[in-house]
Amino acid sequence: MTETVGTGQFHTGSAGRDRPPQDSGTVGLRLERVHTTPGVHPYEEVAWEQRDVVMTNWRDGTVNFEQRGVEFPESWSVNATNIVTSKYFRGAVGTPAREHSLRQLIDRVVRTYVVAGTRHGYFGSDEDAEIFEHELTWMLLHQVFSFNSPVWFNVGTASRQQVSACFILSVDDTMESILNWYREEGLIFKGGSGAGLNLSRIRSSRELLSSGGTASGPVSFMRGADASAGTIKSGGATRRAAKMVVLDVDHPDVEEFVRTKAGEEKKIRVLRDAGFDMDLSGADISSVQYQNANNSVRVSDEFMRAVENGTEFGLRARLGGEVIDHTDAKTLFRTISQAAWECADPGMQYDDTINDWHTCPESGRITASNPCSEYMHLDNSSCNLASLNLMKFLAADGTFDAVRFARTVEFVITAMDISICFADFPTEAIGDTTRSFRQLGIGYANLGALLMATGHAYDSDGGRALAAGITSLMTGVSYRRSAELAAAVGPYEGYVRNSEAHRRVMRKHAAANDAIRTSYQNDARVRDLATTEWQRCLEIGALHGWRNAQASVLAPTGTIGFMMDCDTTGIEPDFSLVKFKKLVGGGSMQIVNQTVPRALSSLGYQDEQVEAIVDYVARHGHVVGAPGLRPEHQEVFDCAVGERSIAPMGHVRMMAAVQPFLSGAISKTVNMPESATVEDVEEIYFQGWKGGLKALAIYRDNCKVGQPLSTGGKEQSSATPAAQPVVEYRPVRKRLPKKRPSQTVSFTVGGAEGYLHAGSYPDDGLGEIFVKLGKQGSTLAGVMDAFSMSISVGLQYGIPLEFYVSKFSNLRFEPAGMTDDPDVRIATSVLDYLFRRLALDYLSYDKRAQLGIFTAGERAAQVEADYGGGQDNVDLEALRTGVHSAGRPAADEGTEDTGRPAQSTAELVDLQLGKAADAPLCMTCGTKMRPAGSCYACEGCGSTSGCS
Repeated sequence: MTETVGTGQFHTGSAGRDRPPQDSGTVGLRLERVHTTPGVHPYEEVAWEQRDVVMTNWRDGTVNFEQRGVEFPESWSVNATNIVTSKYFRGAVGTPAREHSLRQLIDRVVRTYVVAGTRHGYFGSDEDAEIFEHELTWMLLHQVFSFNSPVWFNVGTASRQQVSACFILSVDDTMESILNWYREEGLIFKGGSGAGLNLSRIRSSRELLSSGGTASGPVSFMRGADASAGTIKSGGATRRAAKMVVLDVDHPDVEEFVRTKAGEEKKIRVLRDAGFDMDLSGADISSVQYQNANNSVRVSDEFMRAVENGTEFGLRARLGGEVIDHTDAKTLFRTISQAAWECADPGMQYDDTINDWHTCPESGRITASNPCSEYMHLDNSSCNLASLNLMKFLAADGTFDAVRFARTVEFVITAMDISICFADFPTEAIGDTTRSFRQLGIGYANLGALLMATGHAYDSDGGRALAAGITSLMTGVSYRRSAELAAAVGPYEGYVRNSEAHRRVMRKHAAANDAIRTSYQNDARVRDLATTEWQRCLEIGALHGWRNAQASVLAPTGTIGFMMDCDTTGIEPDFSLVKFKKLVGGGSMQIVNQTVPRALSSLGYQDEQVEAIVDYVARHGHVVGAPGLRPEHQEVFDCAVGERSIAPMGHVRMMAAVQPFLSGAISKTVNMPESATVEDVEEIYFQGWKGGLKALAIYRDNCKVGQPLSTGGKEQSSATPAAQPVVEYRPVRKRLPKKRPSQTVSFTVGGAEGYLHAGSYPDDGLGEIFVKLGKQGSTLAGVMDAFSMSISVGLQYGIPLEFYVSKFSNLRFEPAGMTDDPDVRIATSVLDYLFRRLALDYLSYDKRAQLGIFTAGERAAQVEADYGGGQDNVDLEALRTGVHSAGRPAADEGTEDTGRPAQSTAELVDLQLGKAADAPLCMTCGTKMRPAGSCYACEGCGSTSGCS
C-alpha cells in the first residue's frame, strides 16, 4: 500500500523494530530533495580554504590547542572553525589519523547514519539513501542544523557510539540503589555528560527504619553525590559536572532541601571574609557542599492552589503516603523564593503540568529532568538532541520560509531516530528504556536574532506569535514524520500500552496551535501550515501510531550554537547588540550584530539612516538616542543585558508562548536585576505555574559570592599568628598644592554654552573641577558648584576618574545634542560631555578603550593601522560597522598599560555597563562565558558549564 503524505511518499509494511528490511519486509521512506541538485555533491558547491587554528589562554599566553592546515568553507567564521577543530575533530593531533577537514567530520557522521538507516529499512531505495545523505551533508555544511555534541564526539569512531547528552536516573529507598546511583552518575560524568534524578522515594529524616532507627533523609545522601561530582570534575574534566537534583514539595525534608545551597552560600561569605579563596573554581570552594548540582522543587497544583488560597499543605511519609505534618503553603513558598533570591536555587518544576502532557503515563510518571531541565520523561532514559538555525530560514523578503523549514525538519527528525538504532548507552537500564520509547529532542537556536531581523520585539505579542507558530510547526512536522516512520518501520515499543494517552497529548498540541493569535501575515502563514501538519499528524498517527514518545525540546545550544555561527542560543534573546569577532588573519574586533541592519531595513529605514544608527550602536552598544530611530522601534533592539534589557516577566511570557508545542521543556534561566525582591521571585514562580510552564529557574545578579573576574593574586601567609593587631584603614585626602597646572575648556552642548575648569596635581592626575553654565539661574549655579565640589573631594580621596566617567557618561537629559568639540560630536547631556572630555584629557588610552571613548584622531589611527596596509583578509563588512577593541594608535605607545582588551562579547558588555556581570571564566581558555539556556558557553573555545 502506498500513501502520499506531506512532501513525499511513504510505504507501509510489517512493523519490525530495528530489524533489517530482509527480515521485516518493510519498504521504507520515499524522499525528495530540498536543498541539493541531482548529480552534484554538496561539497562541490562551496569554496574551501586552508586555515591555521591556534588557540591560547589569554591569562598566561600558553597555547591550548594548535592544528594548522585545516580545511573549512570560506563562509564559516574563524570562531566556528576553531571550536569544531578543537572539540570535534578526532585522532591524535600531529598524526596522520587526525581529522583535518570539515568534510571528514561530516562524512564520518552522515555515512554512519546512512548505513544504519539502510540496514534498518528506513529508505525505500538506494536513491532515497543518496538523497538523505546529500541533504544531511548540505544542511550541516551550510550550518542549517547541528546534532548535539556527543554525536560529533563519538559517531563513526572506534569509541562507544553514545549519541545522547541528556540522562535521567532513578533511586529507590534502599542502600543498594543509593550506592548504584553514585556509580551510574559517576560513569556519566566521566563521559562528559550530565544527569538528573528525583530523591523523593528516599525516606525523610523524620521517618523510622525497619531496624527502629531514624532514616538519614535524602539531603544527607546528596552530600556524597555532590562530593563525587566535584571529585570527578577535578580529576580532569573540562567543565563542572552537570547535575540536577529534584525533591517533591510534599516530602517532609523539603525545607531542609530548599535551604541547603542558601546555607552554604552564607558559609562562603564568612570564609571569603576570613581570607579564603571562594571565587568560582577557587582553591577553597571545594570545601563547600552542594555546589555541583542544580536543585529544583517539584511542586503540584494542589500546593500552588494552597499558596494562592493561603491554606495549609500536607507533608507525606514516603512509604505509606500518609500525612505526617502540615505546613503553611505560603510560608513554604516564601522559603523557596527566599532561597532562590539568595543563591539562585532551587528552581521550580510543575509536576501536574509535566504529567498532563505525558505521552506514556501507563509506563510510569515523569519525576525528574536532565540537568538543564529541557528533557523530561521516564526514569532511566536518555534523549539525543539536534537544533536548527532559524536564521537560515529567513527569506530575502524578510519573511520566515515555513515550507522549507518543515521539509528540513523531516530530514533531521529521521536522522535523529536512526541514531537510536546504533547508539550505545551508559547503563543497560537507560538503553532499554530509550530503545523502547525512542525519545528525541529536536529544537532550535537563533530565535532572538530571527525576531529582531523580522522587526519583532522579543517581549511583544507579534514576537510571541511568530515563536509559537515556528515551535508548533517544528513539533507538528516532527510527530507527522514520526507517524510516517511508524508506518514504515513500526511504532515505539511502548506505544500500544500508551496509545490512548499519546493520542490525547497530540490533540492537546493541535488544540493549542488553534489558539495562537497571529499579528502579521507572516505569523499567520506559519500558523496555518502548522495547523495542516497537526491534522496530518493526527490522521497518520491514528492509523499507524508514532515512532517516538517525545519529539522536541528547547536546549541550551551552547557549543553547537557557536558551530552554526548563531547570534543567539536556544530561545534566548540577543545577548547584546555588539559582539566580539575573530578575524581570519588573527586578532579580533568589536562589530555590530548583522541582525541590527537587517532589522532596520525590515522596519523601513533607508540605507543612510541604517548606516548612522549602526555607527551609533558601534560606539555606544545600544540604540537609546540613536539618530533617526523612532521611539516605537527601540523595543525591537532590547537585549538580555545592557541599556535596554528585557524585563524578567518578558522572558516568562515568551516561555509560556512556546511551551504548549514542546514534548519536553525549555532550558532557560530568567535573569533578574540585583534590586529584585523576594516578592519579585515569588511572582515569577507563580506566573510560571499560571502560564503552563513545566520548569523555571531564576538568577538574581550578584546573588553569589564567586565573582567572574579576578583583580589579582591574593597575598596571604600560610600561617596566621594567634593574635594580630587590628589595623583600621581610612582613606587619606591628597590635597592639591597652592600652585597647580590647570586648563579651561569652553563648550557648547545642544546650544547651551559653558566652561569647564580642571586642576591637576603637578605629578599628573586630575584633582578638581569647576563647571559654569552660561545664562544660568542662581539655583542651577549653586547645584553645579556643589556637584563640582563633591567630585573634586572624591578625586582627592582617591576615587578613580574612570569610575566617575563610567557613572556619568551616557546620562540623558536636556540640554543634549550636537557639540562644538570634534572629539565628542554628540552628547546626551552636559554631564555626558564633561566626563567624556575629562576622560580624553586625563585617562590613558587603555582605560578609555575599556570605556569606549576615543579621540577623532585615534579612531582614524585605528583604521589606518589595522586596515590601511592593504591586507588581503580585511573584513569589510565588520570594518563598516565596527570599532576595533584591541588596537592601539602609535601616538599612545608611551602610555602605561593598565588594562587589557576584551576577550569575548560578555566582556565587551561588561565594559559598556561599567560592571562585571555574574558569569564564570572558561576553565579551558580563561575567557568570560555568556549565558546559554540555563548553562554558560565560551565563545572562545566552545566549552560549556553544563550539558551541551
